[in-house]
Amino acid sequence: MLDLKRRIEIAKGKERAELVLKNLKIVNVFSHEIIEGDIAIEDGKIVGIGNYDGRKEIDGKGLYASPGLIDGHVHIESSLVTPGEFAKAVVPKGTTCIIADPHEIANVCGISGIEYMLMASENLSLDVFLMFPSCVPATQFETSGAVLSDEDIKSLIDNERILGLGELMDYPSVIGCNEKVLKKINAARGKIIDGHGPSIEDKELAAYVAAGVKTEHECSTTKELLDRLRLGMYILIREGSAARNLSELIKAVNPYNLRRCLFCTDDRHPEDIIKDGHINNNLKVAVKNGLDPISAITMATLNAAECYGLKGKGAISIGYDADIVLFKDLESFEPIMVFKNGKLVAKDGRPLFDVKKVVDSSVLNRIKIKDINEDMFRLKLKEDVANIIKLLPFSLVTKKVKKKVILRDNEFRCEDNEGLLKLAVIERHKGTGNVGLGIVEGFGLKGGAIATTIAHDSHNLIIIGDNDRDMVTAALEIQRVKGGVTVVSKGEVLSTLPLPIAGLMSDNDIETVNQKLSKIIKIAYERLNVSQDFDPVMTLAFLALPVIPELKLTDLGLFNVINFTFEV
Repeated sequence: MLDLKRRIEIAKGKERAELVLKNLKIVNVFSHEIIEGDIAIEDGKIVGIGNYDGRKEIDGKGLYASPGLIDGHVHIESSLVTPGEFAKAVVPKGTTCIIADPHEIANVCGISGIEYMLMASENLSLDVFLMFPSCVPATQFETSGAVLSDEDIKSLIDNERILGLGELMDYPSVIGCNEKVLKKINAARGKIIDGHGPSIEDKELAAYVAAGVKTEHECSTTKELLDRLRLGMYILIREGSAARNLSELIKAVNPYNLRRCLFCTDDRHPEDIIKDGHINNNLKVAVKNGLDPISAITMATLNAAECYGLKGKGAISIGYDADIVLFKDLESFEPIMVFKNGKLVAKDGRPLFDVKKVVDSSVLNRIKIKDINEDMFRLKLKEDVANIIKLLPFSLVTKKVKKKVILRDNEFRCEDNEGLLKLAVIERHKGTGNVGLGIVEGFGLKGGAIATTIAHDSHNLIIIGDNDRDMVTAALEIQRVKGGVTVVSKGEVLSTLPLPIAGLMSDNDIETVNQKLSKIIKIAYERLNVSQDFDPVMTLAFLALPVIPELKLTDLGLFNVINFTFEV
């Protein structure tokens, strides 16, 4: 603990600080100005701003100093790497703190998955706080690996690194006062509750907020943003990989409502982190769309810290944590140096720290599938008019269409139906033998199959292909590597990305994961002729999500999201 007298003496300039960052343009998020000077640091805290001498000094040479960036809502699992490897990827981009929702791994592993994420994110050069997943399973229309109740929430909610209850996707149950959901809200014991209800309006929105929901990250229109701001919610403006809402939403941000807005990525995939960055990319896009840089930095730092009650974070000021990013400029937001608690942890885009591999048997070997054979992929239809999942270019939304198909002994075969593919979702958590089968139009694949255990939100095994043989081969390969992504053609496995941790994450670094994933995507486009209108892996992963319209497939069957009913 820093001695009080010494702290005062350093601030007065009577004693030298442990570290002084010299010659900086310091972004002050309190006064909305840039101040030229030095930052004095002692025992991981900022003790002086102005003209200081230090026992160690680093010349900033006119770089811009910003508080460390904060991601207000992220699923680490979407990066396909562990928390430690995620830290090595995002800290060099200027992110020093995240609020993560381990919703994905919780749907596979339950409490064990949350405890793994807590353990794997300890003692990193990145502050990792968690929200307790509120919707496991996400819906009753699929088989997940776990069910989390209000008693489960009570068991961990007092952990100082768990800030509250994760996104309440089941907003109809909140508004309808479903007893189980209300018990979960009460179990959060007054902590923060994240929202997930973009389509709610008027009195139903008021009811949602009355339940204690504080944030919303699913806004896609300025009307949704303003409606929620007026009710006192915080708005997390998202710029992820699949959903990119910043350019539209930033139009509604003004000096009067700015302090209730912050940034998040939600889901950001390896290639985008490596190529474009993390929260620093949000800053770049915001400024490009007309927001002034200091306002953008305020949203990425102070606003996020205040929203989630993170004391000592979000500003370069006396007594605050010495989490500091030195940017080259306030347009590209390219970090030159990143400091965490006063220690240099990244320089010129590279991490200066290592992480330990955390092994936990409870999140390994999560693939339990009954006998895999071609019979499980046979799609029998009662009539020759079928419900088809029609893909829409560059969208996670699908359309339900009815189309006449050619059957052979009441069986649908892709070789008889040009442009139509078979989709299978195989339950992989409990070995129930559940297999949902459907037909997809628009994907464009020919001569093979693609399979993955990333299938939101329950993450069963999902496979798309134009022949049963390759679909079997893909399923067997996924079983062999204990989860992951694979691409198959003519009975041959062309490339596989193993994801042994819950079938969601690799234990390799993000560059290695990205190289393997990029190879799979390249093969899918060039050899299997998948349409360039779709990301072969991402599109497939969302075809099992029964909360995005119109027609999706789960292990229990073809699901109509509009009517919330299964199709016959």
